[in-house]
Amino acid sequence: MSATDDLRATLPGDLRAAADAFARHLSAVDNRSPHTVRAYLGDVVSLLDHAARGGASRVDQIDLGVLRSWLAARLAAGSARTSQARRAAAARTFTAWAHRTGLAAADPGGRLATPRAHRDLPTVLRADEAAGLVETAAPEHSPELQLRDRAALELLYATGVRISELCGLDLSDLDRNRRVVRVMGKGAKERSVPYGVPAEEAVDAWLRHGRPAVATDASGQALLLGAKGGRLQQTVARRLVARAAQHAGLPHTSPHDLRHSAATHLLEGGADLRAVQELLGHASLSSTQIYTHVSMDRLRAAFRQAHPRA
Repeated sequence: MSATDDLRATLPGDLRAAADAFARHLSAVDNRSPHTVRAYLGDVVSLLDHAARGGASRVDQIDLGVLRSWLAARLAAGSARTSQARRAAAARTFTAWAHRTGLAAADPGGRLATPRAHRDLPTVLRADEAAGLVETAAPEHSPELQLRDRAALELLYATGVRISELCGLDLSDLDRNRRVVRVMGKGAKERSVPYGVPAEEAVDAWLRHGRPAVATDASGQALLLGAKGGRLQQTVARRLVARAAQHAGLPHTSPHDLRHSAATHLLEGGADLRAVQELLGHASLSSTQIYTHVSMDRLRAAFRQAHPRA
């Protein structure tokens, strides 16, 4: 059992039932990913445990003071500000759900401020570094899997998709005539993302010469396959990105670093911020705006290095 399960088992009956119902709602109604459900449930169970220690046995006994004291206790325990922001979001989602379902007469989370999170600028490769990475084939892989690796890397950098979105692609998601891929993003939101000629050539080589040699009855419609023919797993995809970066002589690079790089290079090339938001599948423009800071930092660095009066 996980730590969340252990803590949940100690909750008063009504609070435990509320946590279970909230988890089902996140999964079945909001269509949140398993990772998000685990994270939000862990935060909510922590909140309910804090409330129970203060004497609460029902959800409607959780008020704004309980929410604030819970966040303060977590901060005093050494919680990072980014975690605090996530906890506040989870608490607001929970109290809004409890209010809608009649478990609470009011929604105290609506008055809970979001702790300001310190956001480190993402790691971004230069365009030549990104090109070197996606063109690198891991020598320890068979020729067929090298074709897969190249297709995966080209698609990651060309489209800026998340690693979960890449691994979830089916053959029917590709419109090769228009060079567009259909992506199922967070919250089951669908979007179409274009890709270029290098990615199309890599995908074509994989589909012609790689996938047929690897495919089995278990492959189904999955675009990218693992060594045994099943759908490519995210852990394997992360390893192939890191391995390609190592062979290209680059620092450790994750799939999200390629996503960051794609977004930054689009903006530096003149793409509109809202267009990049749509391509990345960001629900809020504020998530995309961090890349304008990255571009400005790179511009300042170039200015300081090159301008005689910098």
